[in-house]
Amino acid sequence: MRPLAAFARRHWFGLLTLLVGAVGGLLIALDQPEAARWTVSAFSLGFAAVRTWHMLVDLRRGRYGVDVLAVTAIVSTVVVGEYWASLVIVLMMTTGRALEALAAGRAERELSALLDRAPRTAHRLVPGGSGHTTDVPVGEVQPDDELLVKPGEVLPVDGLLLSTSAAFDESSLTGEPLPVEHVRGEPVMSGSVTGARPIILRATASAADSQYQRIIDLVSEAQRSRAPFVRLADRVAVPFTLVSFTIAGAAWWLSGEASRFAEVLVVATPCPLLIAAPVAFMAGMSRAAHHGIIVKNGGTLEQLSHIRTAAFDKTGTLTRGAPELAAVDVADGMHPDAVLALAAGVERLSTHPLAEAIVAGARERGLTLPVAHAGQETTAHGVTATVEGHTVVVGKEDYVASHVRGIPDLPLAPGHSAVHVAVDGGYAGRLALADHVRHDTARTIAALRATGVGQVLMLTGDAPATAQHIGSAIGIDDVRAGLLPQDKVDIVAGLPHRPVMMVGDGVNDAPVLAAADVGVAMGARGSTAASESADVVVLLDDLYRAVRAVQIGRRTMAVAWQAIGLGVGLSVALMLVASAGVLPAIIGAWTQEGVDLACILWALLARQPGREEQAALAEVERPAEDAAAQRTGQNGQRTAA
Repeated sequence: MRPLAAFARRHWFGLLTLLVGAVGGLLIALDQPEAARWTVSAFSLGFAAVRTWHMLVDLRRGRYGVDVLAVTAIVSTVVVGEYWASLVIVLMMTTGRALEALAAGRAERELSALLDRAPRTAHRLVPGGSGHTTDVPVGEVQPDDELLVKPGEVLPVDGLLLSTSAAFDESSLTGEPLPVEHVRGEPVMSGSVTGARPIILRATASAADSQYQRIIDLVSEAQRSRAPFVRLADRVAVPFTLVSFTIAGAAWWLSGEASRFAEVLVVATPCPLLIAAPVAFMAGMSRAAHHGIIVKNGGTLEQLSHIRTAAFDKTGTLTRGAPELAAVDVADGMHPDAVLALAAGVERLSTHPLAEAIVAGARERGLTLPVAHAGQETTAHGVTATVEGHTVVVGKEDYVASHVRGIPDLPLAPGHSAVHVAVDGGYAGRLALADHVRHDTARTIAALRATGVGQVLMLTGDAPATAQHIGSAIGIDDVRAGLLPQDKVDIVAGLPHRPVMMVGDGVNDAPVLAAADVGVAMGARGSTAASESADVVVLLDDLYRAVRAVQIGRRTMAVAWQAIGLGVGLSVALMLVASAGVLPAIIGAWTQEGVDLACILWALLARQPGREEQAALAEVERPAEDAAAQRTGQNGQRTAA
């Protein structure tokens, strides 16, 4: 009963229109045709008066719509005695909103799913180790609370996994369809769904500060947006209205029958224009959300469809954003693995990002890390420690040079940083570290150019040599390096070919993301400031999603205009038929309802990718599939050997 009551509250005027029609039919059955005519006509004219008032309010706000056609059609059909046709027009306009709501509900499915799945309660473990839990509202969960999450439940807050291991469904957050394995101590995102076993979670944030709540806030903002919907209809409204009145007037003048005027305007009612664009835009935003791309408002989709310039931050966007061990260069008589193992043993005592990269690089090579003792760290310079009886110094060149002499002056590749190593007073070698380009960066830039984006830039605060080296490797010619945040803003503001899309991920990117026509924040786990400043938030750490956002914007706009064109084309064809006097007003009114349905179904095509988008995605995915096949073949050969 509740869904029926909610439907009745939302669409009460449509139900009232049906009731008036039933009363009119009853009066006809009771042989009261005049009473039926007056009842239906009065109701229709009352509706026309209300729509006229809304039209005048819109005109005062500087907006011109197409309701004038519907109002004129209602009045003219009443005047010529086709009062049943006037009621069908009223029904069409009221039920058209219901059809739009139904179609939009289908189109919003991915957006709504994120909101509907938001957990309301959490199972907090009672301190003491008894294993008992108490259910509390999610808002009461605080950092360091230990929570039990049952199978199939949504993680209510961000936290660290305390169970040995678990698989999580993160598809609603990242678009990744396969379960993701995590082990004890690893961070897990709120909004993930647990697998077949219960897990224990230690909260690292409150619900308000957790990842899922940030996404919900973004989705809520997206659902409230209706920016470009009316504008699309307004662009067609004036010419469509003029054409409609011209055909209707000509039909009346040539035939001498006023009924022709009414019959033409009946099939010129504007519902296709009013319905098609909102449904297409909501479908596009829903499809974007399905792929882990939250578009905050409909106006952004329209801007994405026209992007002519794209600018990218370097670190963390075009590159991985974390240093990795690239090479080990050693002095004569030293073995690379031995030097690396000693350095990694010392660097375990440091929390510097380069130290973490060295330790990770040694473990990736399968090295056993020795234990370091008596470590002394000079912040931002280096560490000295004793390892297996050897005095080992690891750090910057000037720090290591203060302990040994004869550090060779060897060239360093662009984009690389050097960490030097000395053992027992002698120079042992250096470790080269680099922030590597993402594996999909070059293909992403090529795919973006294929969409029609003419200018692609890199904006970075890094050194020019490093930036130029990376730019040339990924196909970006226009590289601007050594920039401060304000410099980036100034450059984006001065770019001539607009709209401009800026893609970044860090706190320092927030100003330029806000300054761009479309700001895209990469990675749900990135900076909150960047996410709040951006118009598009990519939940998955996947650079190609920025291209997909552009493709979805273009597909959405194309489908919206196609749906509008379909509605206008069918309406004009029906107007020409009606002008010949072979389409009675009542039949024309019902035929126009079919035009509405056709436009809605066409607009829903925005939920599906176009052929060009599918072809572009196949080109990006093919190299990854080939690499996976090659790895499988190599593994098979090893097994056979």
